[in-house]
Amino acid sequence: MDDAAHPYSQHKIVILNPKGGSGKTTLATNLASYFAVRGPPPTLVDCDPGGYSLRWHHKRPASQPPVHCVAGYGQSTSPDSGAGRFPDSKEVIVDLPAAQSPEQVYDHIYDASSILLPIVPSEIDIYSAAKFIADLLLFTQLDRRKRNLVIVANRTRQRTKSYSMLTRFLTSLDISVVARLRDSQNFVHAAAFGLGICEMPAYKVRQDMEQFEMIVDWLDRWRSRQLDALIAEEIGRSSDRDTLTPAVAMSQ
Repeated sequence: MDDAAHPYSQHKIVILNPKGGSGKTTLATNLASYFAVRGPPPTLVDCDPGGYSLRWHHKRPASQPPVHCVAGYGQSTSPDSGAGRFPDSKEVIVDLPAAQSPEQVYDHIYDASSILLPIVPSEIDIYSAAKFIADLLLFTQLDRRKRNLVIVANRTRQRTKSYSMLTRFLTSLDISVVARLRDSQNFVHAAAFGLGICEMPAYKVRQDMEQFEMIVDWLDRWRSRQLDALIAEEIGRSSDRDTLTPAVAMSQ
């Protein structure tokens, strides 16, 4: 069977944050447009009852590269569900709503290849993110060895107190920051027309694309991260066996 036709060969990207206004939909729609331009058409799953990604999709011009967009509110986003019904998609981008319980989050991330957590520089957002990350690691038992969770610093303005606060917070975490997107109107203008910044004139978005492509570069390495995690797991098992006494090892 062709890999593209098998749902579990798709790259499932989940974008989450328990607080509204963190830029989840902006990140999701810009990734969708980027992958659409690159081809083949990605699938964008809008799990927010507000339907913000769906509205973006409705505004998208027919002349632009296509994006599959489906409503995922109250539904599973596993590859064998409706989210995976477009076998031509290599990427499935899941835009989760705010105020999700750890159990609800787990239903979406347990089979995710990549997880993006956008955070904006404000005291309340940082506090909310810190609590959410703790709950994420505790209740969902997210395996950090998979290295499939990264943070995207969003709407940043350098040389401000809020940016310094965010930088200190991110430095304290054992989670990588993959990019720092600036507070740019380019994202707003693109969204108004159902576009992504990659579809705007290059001279206008050069600064924004430099950081955005860092996110894409990390996402594109999802298969190598999975392989590294499998190798590390096998090495761990071998080490455990080596520490057993011969009699115990033979009995397993």
